[in-house]
Amino acid sequence: MSFQGYLKTINEKTGKTPADFRALAADKGFTDNGVLTAKAGDITKWLKDDFDLGHGHAMAIYALLKGIKNEERI
Repeated sequence: MSFQGYLKTINEKTGKTPADFRALAADKGFTDNGVLTAKAGDITKWLKDDFDLGHGHAMAIYALLKGIKNEERI
């Protein structure tokens, strides 16, 4: 599955966009001025617990928050 495919599936399941996840991560204290400060395990636990995402989908959001990937790249 492509990264865009992961984001589409996540949006369909949660109703959340990449911008929503960035804002939610900031609200939870996982970022500081847009820079991710939390570990991957903390992010995946949050996403699994709060949004019932699987590990691969949670890691896609981690990559988004970390800046490894973005919603414009394929």
